[in-house]
Amino acid sequence: MPHLVLLVEDDDQIAAPLIRTLEREDYVVERVAAGLPAVDRVQAGGVDLVLLDLGLPDVDGLEVCRRIRANGYLGGVLILTARGGELDRVVGLDVGADDYLAKPFGLAELLARTRALLRLSLIHI
Repeated sequence: MPHLVLLVEDDDQIAAPLIRTLEREDYVVERVAAGLPAVDRVQAGGVDLVLLDLGLPDVDGLEVCRRIRANGYLGGVLILTARGGELDRVVGLDVGADDYLAKPFGLAELLARTRALLRLSLIHI
């Protein structure tokens, strides 16, 4: 059964190639363009991995991460953001992200990190 990846990204020019790349690897991809719908979608269940931008139009991605973890989400969270400083990475990991990748990033690295997080999530089931 294919893994369901939730892409939380408000920029169409970034989201479109990510979706194509992930779908080519046989992932099922759903996209939301804001944080609150992302929290609702994760709460509905079935999401294996969240790819999460921080700069969202309604609430910050860090708050999204906090909320989904507080609601009991145990799947992987990979932050994809332009905020690449050390403090940004530390804060992202401390609020509940499993990994952090600063933009711009290579698609091959994104896929490798996606596979790694999905492997880890299978171990914790």
